[in-house]
Amino acid sequence: MNERALRVLEFTKIREMLAAFALSDPGKQKCLTLTPLSDIAEVNRALDETEEAVAVLAYAGGNPLIGFQDVSEYLSLAEKGSTLSQKALLLVAESLRAARAARSSLVTDKENTPLITAMASRLQPLRQLETDITEAILSEEEISDRASPALMDIRRHIRQVNDRIRDKLNSMAHGAGYSKFLMESIVTVRGGRYVLPVKAEHRGDVPGLVHDQSATGATLFIEPLAVVEMGNDLKEWHMKERDEIERILSALSQQVGDNVALISQNLSILATLDFIFAKALLSRDMDCVRPKMNDQGKINLVRVRHPLIPRDQVVPCNLWLGEDFSSLVITGPNTGGKTVTLKTLGLMTLMAQSGMHIPGALGTELSTFEEVYADIGDEQSIEQSLSTFSSHMTNIVSIMNAVTPRDLVLFDELGAGTDPTEGAALAQVILNALLKIRVRTAATTHYSELKAYALSTKGVENASVEFDVSTLRPTYRLSIGVPGKSNAFEISRRLGLPEYLIEEAKDLLSHDTIRFEDVIANAEYHRQVAEKERELAEQARQETVKLRNEAEKLYRDMEEKKEASTRKAKEEARRIMEKARRDSEQILYDLKKMKKSGAVADHEVNNLKKRLEEGIDSLAEGLKTPTGSFAEPPKTVKVGDIVEITHLNTKGTVLSLPDAKGEVQLQAGIMKLKAHLSQLRLVDAPKPKKQSSSVHVATGAMERTVSMSCDVRGMALDEALAEVERYLDEAVMAGLHEVTIVHGKGTGILREGIQKHLKTYPHVKSYRRGKYGEGEEGVTVVELK
Repeated sequence: MNERALRVLEFTKIREMLAAFALSDPGKQKCLTLTPLSDIAEVNRALDETEEAVAVLAYAGGNPLIGFQDVSEYLSLAEKGSTLSQKALLLVAESLRAARAARSSLVTDKENTPLITAMASRLQPLRQLETDITEAILSEEEISDRASPALMDIRRHIRQVNDRIRDKLNSMAHGAGYSKFLMESIVTVRGGRYVLPVKAEHRGDVPGLVHDQSATGATLFIEPLAVVEMGNDLKEWHMKERDEIERILSALSQQVGDNVALISQNLSILATLDFIFAKALLSRDMDCVRPKMNDQGKINLVRVRHPLIPRDQVVPCNLWLGEDFSSLVITGPNTGGKTVTLKTLGLMTLMAQSGMHIPGALGTELSTFEEVYADIGDEQSIEQSLSTFSSHMTNIVSIMNAVTPRDLVLFDELGAGTDPTEGAALAQVILNALLKIRVRTAATTHYSELKAYALSTKGVENASVEFDVSTLRPTYRLSIGVPGKSNAFEISRRLGLPEYLIEEAKDLLSHDTIRFEDVIANAEYHRQVAEKERELAEQARQETVKLRNEAEKLYRDMEEKKEASTRKAKEEARRIMEKARRDSEQILYDLKKMKKSGAVADHEVNNLKKRLEEGIDSLAEGLKTPTGSFAEPPKTVKVGDIVEITHLNTKGTVLSLPDAKGEVQLQAGIMKLKAHLSQLRLVDAPKPKKQSSSVHVATGAMERTVSMSCDVRGMALDEALAEVERYLDEAVMAGLHEVTIVHGKGTGILREGIQKHLKTYPHVKSYRRGKYGEGEEGVTVVELK
């Protein structure tokens, strides 16, 4: 792609905006050197990468990459055997951490990011090398004691020698023998040696080596002879420390040198990922969409915005080209937005061919071109003695010599800068030459001759930019199919030019020219009226859609409230049922005690128990979700009718006729309650229940039916224990000798709790876990006395 077009269409500024979103210098460099592609497969792949990165940003909430620096220079040194500095090694470790973080974030099982996932899968984290460097080097100035056992031992000796020297000097500084010779009773350091500040006049009283003196000469910093040998020892240990650090850095540099190829590959992949995510971040920042691409020269811009104009000022542009016509002639007044339209078309093409998303609406379609040529702006050169016309024509000549049907050509004020008649003729010839080879062309002009040319020539279409004469301000809207009017007379009149001058100017125009301009003005007027009516219709449609959405939302809210009310009623009924069950169990327990004491007959206990169980089962049955169709509430009921109590979602029997308020008394299980007729639905009498698998045992006064197993899966432990105890009571009263408790495997809490409880139950002889085929760990088989 020619650099002049990239500069004129301001693609270079887009590259700078893109680079601002990159995290690394290599990523920024890729952004700043970005050039459009011409192969449609490569363009679509680049757009796919950007789209995947946008999806990752939406899922992750931000950029999954972390910053890193270009360490290529350090890798080259390490490969040659050089020892890297602490800073260089830390930067290498930072790049390894960035590779590890990127791989961890991007290599997922998500199927909607195959390109980015495949790219990140090629990253080699080298976790061991990263750990070795970060554990050994704490900062650019500090090496960890744990960098090596030898370094730890050396530093331990340094600390010991330091302590001995300081202890010795402190004792001298505060001792009676030396303190009177010192300027201050302190220990300080000069030239890496521990010294005492001795008064100059007492130099001979403190034998030792002088390492420094104060600015006035009144104080000498002396290392006493008593610690000179220890100071020498300390210096030797410091030399050993320096040598060991050098060895550690050399060893780490050697590891880096051994992995240069992998680290370089990581840097390249990270830079590419940084570049891709910069495109995604720019897309999100500018609210862009992915354009549909083709290679047939078809262009359809839908509400596209120029990215360099602020969002609150830019007017979206709709433009199409390349299907019914290949050349577009854009006319209209100065400052109306013709040049911006040209630049928008060219810049959108360059951005799309660079794999970037477009600031526009869905439905935008662009084509790939081998070259984009643009003759926009005044580039006259005083040094080269070129006028405005000469400058434009020089550029146009170079374009005409190189253009092919696979190119896009943009002309701003084609033929301007010379005699209007000659300029219009040249412009028409140039457009006609490009039309013959079907080059996609867009040109702006003021020439009426080109407006007529576009009206009468197949493959060429007029377009115009709107201008509000009443306010003397452009609207920047583009209308295709209608030529624009220059509005010179109207603008001059609004600016105060005398009317007689305007009329004289009109007299100088030919009759055909005036008629042509009037036809344009009339067509433009009717087009604007149609546009306003279309906008009103669109507003009405949006209002209708809004009302429909609000109605749907209201309906959903009502349904949700209805479901919530139903759930609440069911929960309330369930709590009532559970309370009834607990009360019945307590009554049975009390009756059994009374039976043992002989206070009540055996058959009375059994009858009462049966009534309680039937009431609870009836109430539980009512909690099930009804499967029948909705019925109308009855106008009246008879005593004995079976009805459904809708607000409790349970069934009951009518005990009385409706009173004056329309309320009837009902029996629901063991409960009696009142309900209004509107809350009732008549149902058929319940059919006899089918006999389930159970054991029938005759015990004196009556026949008792008891299941051979008790299923407590899904219950809490306290609920399960109560259920097991009730069941065992029934099993004992029914005369069963062996029963099965089904508690499931799960976490084992139910099994352990139940088996612990069985140890305390007086009628349990023994228990065991289930055998193969019985349920194994999921059941407990109980033998009763």
